[in-house]
Amino acid sequence: MLLAIDVGNSDTKLGFFARGEDAGLKLTKTWRITTARRRTSDEYGTALAALFGRAGIAVESVRAVAISSVVPQHDRALVEAALTYFGCDPLFFGAAGQNVIEVSTERPKELGSDLIAAAIAARHLYGSPLVVIGFGTATTFSAVSREGEYLGAAIAPGIQISIDALVERTAKLPQVALEAPNGPIGRDTVSALQAGIIYGFVGQTEAIVGRMKHAIGEDARVVATGGLADVVARHAKGIDAVEPHLVLLGLRLLYEASVAAHGFPGAVV
Repeated sequence: MLLAIDVGNSDTKLGFFARGEDAGLKLTKTWRITTARRRTSDEYGTALAALFGRAGIAVESVRAVAISSVVPQHDRALVEAALTYFGCDPLFFGAAGQNVIEVSTERPKELGSDLIAAAIAARHLYGSPLVVIGFGTATTFSAVSREGEYLGAAIAPGIQISIDALVERTAKLPQVALEAPNGPIGRDTVSALQAGIIYGFVGQTEAIVGRMKHAIGEDARVVATGGLADVVARHAKGIDAVEPHLVLLGLRLLYEASVAAHGFPGAVV
């Protein structure tokens, strides 16, 4: 019924929500594709049609499309793909136009729609206060107050960006698998890189989460999301839950709020 699309700098995440037995929307299938810089509307459409076909989902079952995009160059192609292949005028959600969560930052329009969608979903699932960590192209830490307001964020280079930069500038260092070695002291080049990468990001995570909890409440729940969340969460103290599809779930909540407020799926927020 609802196709949610989360366009990130590296990957685009897709989620199909169908009506459940209780008439609510349930996430039944997810996909991940590369965010190619020059993807056309037909390339989006044919890729989506192929994914739906392999999953046994009829394209005609999509009645609405909700999008979070941090890559504006793709927005037009997505609109055209949604109209041509699904017959839907998509809803683009951003921090400034929504009314599901209060945003207390200095410039709400600058806030990534993925951060606000993830915060909305995490608050819905776990309450507040809350720290939401996104392990993606960037590593983001979002703070939600006890009253449920989005207070702000800390943004650091992501794990894969850091690895790519290190390898690019050091000719003799190889690419390595993202897994922790037996201990923090590497006994060869590969384990030394793994120790520095994994335990370095574990330390960063624990330090920033600790400071945020001191600011918003020591009882704040900590929820991690993103493709690399489980890698760090396995070793970091204080992460209460890993929810890989927070942004998609947040898009569903934003869509439902839009329908409730405007009375029709084509409402724009």
